[in-house]
Amino acid sequence: MAQMENAQGTGNMWLEEARATFKLAWPLVLAQLAQIGLSTSDVIMMGWLGPEFLGAGALAHSFMFFFLIFGMGLVTAVSPMMAKAIGEGDEVSVRRTVRQGFWVCIAFSTLVIPLMLQIDHIFLLLGQEPDIAALAETYARVGAFQFYPFLLFAVMRSFLAAHNITLVVLLATLVGIVLNIIGNYGLMFGNFGLPRLELLGAGISTVIVHSATFLFALIYALALKRFKDYNLLQRFWKPDWQRFFEVIRVGVPIGFMLMAEVGMFSVAAFMMGWLSKPELAAHAIALQITAISFMVPLGISQATTVRVGICHGRRSPIGVMISGWTSIAMGVGFMVFTCMLYILFPGFFVQFFLNPADPENVAAFNFAVTYIMIAGVFQLVDGGQVMAAASLRGLSDTKVPMAIALFGYWVVGIPVGYLLGFVFEWRGIGVWAGMALGLAVVAVLLTIRFSQRDRLGLVRYG
Repeated sequence: MAQMENAQGTGNMWLEEARATFKLAWPLVLAQLAQIGLSTSDVIMMGWLGPEFLGAGALAHSFMFFFLIFGMGLVTAVSPMMAKAIGEGDEVSVRRTVRQGFWVCIAFSTLVIPLMLQIDHIFLLLGQEPDIAALAETYARVGAFQFYPFLLFAVMRSFLAAHNITLVVLLATLVGIVLNIIGNYGLMFGNFGLPRLELLGAGISTVIVHSATFLFALIYALALKRFKDYNLLQRFWKPDWQRFFEVIRVGVPIGFMLMAEVGMFSVAAFMMGWLSKPELAAHAIALQITAISFMVPLGISQATTVRVGICHGRRSPIGVMISGWTSIAMGVGFMVFTCMLYILFPGFFVQFFLNPADPENVAAFNFAVTYIMIAGVFQLVDGGQVMAAASLRGLSDTKVPMAIALFGYWVVGIPVGYLLGFVFEWRGIGVWAGMALGLAVVAVLLTIRFSQRDRLGLVRYG
């Protein structure tokens, strides 16, 4: 009888954790879907300008996102740090972390923006065609300045999520996507009496939107009575070097881990550019479609880091176990569904980006359909790796996962993609197969590491 009661009690803990994770995660999932809606609306409208604009704009975005994701990894460090502090009841530590998260955002953006402004020269050195490089530069000329608001908003999102406030994050992002569509329609195509700026207009709209979403979240947090005691911006310019470098110490491995995966996709985009313009455009479309479904486990993973981090702060190894495995099951379970959709109905998704009836789009459309079917296969491992990584991140375990990511994506994924795509002449199919293998290696190794957390001393409380 006692064993049955214990089993029932444990079952209740799993159900309660699933409910708690879902309650925290669903607004973050929708916010991530809305966030990807910003770039999706850009890609769709770039496609309206033509395949060359689509390829150049997507390539520029891919290059910048390679660095944006590293910056996002840097500031993602504030999430487990704040969650642990909240679990310990340390309000002062939360305040210090937010402020220095802002400092890290500003410092990193200031360093990287000048590099983004040289994107045309970089693309030429990397073997892209001159017209593609020139078009990409028009987007980056203003779009590069999105680094400041994009990363500052990431800090505010982590702060609000750590306090179980996620609906406002969703609302801010939804407002942003509406502004982006309106801004693109006006500035890219010369509507509403505005000049026709094409890709330059897309860059301007992106910066305005990210600035608006950051200010929305910041003003909300400052106005909320429950956060008055934090005084988030009081003595903002006073340095706190100990916490500043702690954010960097925790964040750099996260940044490199995220950068390793995004970098694999960015290198793949350059490989596709070496093949042909239709294959590059198809790659951009397939990547955008799979990125949309990836936002669901990514949103859950943000909740996972908070849930695991709070249990870690409370020194509860059972809580860590249940919160981690519950999230992994939720993320992978969703990706089973998307895997089936992409394999069975690839053309349905591609038609939103390219009209198959247009003769100029036929080649790119057919390539995109093939890539989407391949992407369906690696949906499972992509969901698994992001959930396992988030669980480990909640334990502030970042260095070894970084090494695993670098190995899987850069030692396995990119070389195999090049080998299959260019040596064995599988072209785009080979490049995508290499990416799938890289994701699978990382997913397996990270899941094994989380399963061995006790033996590795990640949850040992003396």
